[in-house]
Amino acid sequence: MELRSIIRIVAMLIGLFSLTMLPPVFIALIYQDGGGNDFLAAFFVTLLIGFFSWYPNRHHKRELKSREGFLIVVLFWTTLGSVGAIPFLMSTSVDMNLATAFFESFSGLTTTGATTITALDDLPKSILFYRQMLQWFGGMGIIVLAVAVLPMLGIGGMQLYRAETPGPVKDSKMTPRIAETAKALWYVYLCLTIACMLAFWLAGMNLFDALGHSFSTVSIGGFSTYDASMGHFESEAINIITVVFLIISGINYALHFTAFSAKQFSLAVYSKDPEVRAFLFIQVALTTICFALLMGHDIYSTIEATFSHALFQAVSISTTAGFTTTSFADWPLLLPVLLIFSSFIGGCAGSTGGGLKVIRVLLLNLQGQRELKRLVHPKAVYKIKLGEKALPDRVVEAVWGFFSTYALVFIICMLALLMTGMDQISAFSSVVAMLNNLGPGLGEVALHFNDVSDASKWIMVIAMLFGRLEVFTLLVLFTPVFWKN
Repeated sequence: MELRSIIRIVAMLIGLFSLTMLPPVFIALIYQDGGGNDFLAAFFVTLLIGFFSWYPNRHHKRELKSREGFLIVVLFWTTLGSVGAIPFLMSTSVDMNLATAFFESFSGLTTTGATTITALDDLPKSILFYRQMLQWFGGMGIIVLAVAVLPMLGIGGMQLYRAETPGPVKDSKMTPRIAETAKALWYVYLCLTIACMLAFWLAGMNLFDALGHSFSTVSIGGFSTYDASMGHFESEAINIITVVFLIISGINYALHFTAFSAKQFSLAVYSKDPEVRAFLFIQVALTTICFALLMGHDIYSTIEATFSHALFQAVSISTTAGFTTTSFADWPLLLPVLLIFSSFIGGCAGSTGGGLKVIRVLLLNLQGQRELKRLVHPKAVYKIKLGEKALPDRVVEAVWGFFSTYALVFIICMLALLMTGMDQISAFSSVVAMLNNLGPGLGEVALHFNDVSDASKWIMVIAMLFGRLEVFTLLVLFTPVFWKN
């Protein structure tokens, strides 16, 4: 294990991450909100942490293999999530203890979107911008992790996309090809962010809100600059733009790159993909169910308002964004529970969405169908096909392993929260929100997480990491065989 080489890489990442604390300084100067000095101090502290970690290891440049890849990925999220809490701890505008600051930082970087902050409308612009920017950088990290790194590490189901990544990432070493892949994905991600920002601006947002909400929309994060989230704007145009870009961001970014890099843009790239078809079917089905039940209960005065809220909440929750236009927790009980469960599916593999991922749920369904056929014809040989492609049993086994481990982690986290004194509904929905990187929950965490205990917050931080790191990536570090030569 090349530990000193790994420390060198992580230290460089910390140094680069410190630069994210400079834009809020300029925002503070523009809006004269008094937060510039806090972020400037946080920048120097983070830069020094990176420098003193890098300097003793600066000459250790060894070739890293897949085992080191697991450790780098985990350290990437845990270290940056930790130093990301420094501005919250040093800020004179928000009063946060260690647990609360870490919760807010990890929630942003993992694009969970759960917040402990109340009265967002009154916060300095610099703090608001920093929160939104954390999600944007976290979203890009997720894409590179899912499309470029996890296929090589063999995370259940993700290896399906090895052949479709923009760049031949096929060997088992951490090579410069990952840098090429990341660069290509950055182009797509940046273009979508700019397009989303311009759309929000043209729809009536001011430039600050348009930029901030484009960050959290394209990253499927869910942070907003207002307590009322997207409901603050009371705009059908903004709601539709949000829905469109959430759906786009919920689709595998490797497909986006393939579509945009073709000589002529073609929707066939998407229509031929079984995961995209399943993803869109889920959005339509959820919207239809929500609309029908809301109409039956006369919740809203007009058909248009009913459909608008149904569409927005169905897409926002199922893609694990967590934006709201209304308090969906006050809807007939079936709907909030249905939407919370839909977040288990989440977005497509290689997207910024959370959850199990559509491809895994699709494979679990196909495996279930195969088992039913085997009951009728025990000696028959059935192959699982995704589109026209027959899948090796190793992939299906990995998906089942992932699902069972995911369920076990969910149960353990929920029991841990119950031990801290949370009620059943709040504990259940909190774990759903953290493990699926969703954000809002039910019960006492329907609006924010400020009132939960510090012990609960630390448990939720761990759940966020498990959800963002696809469970296996984090769990493998706790196996003795990982540390043996």
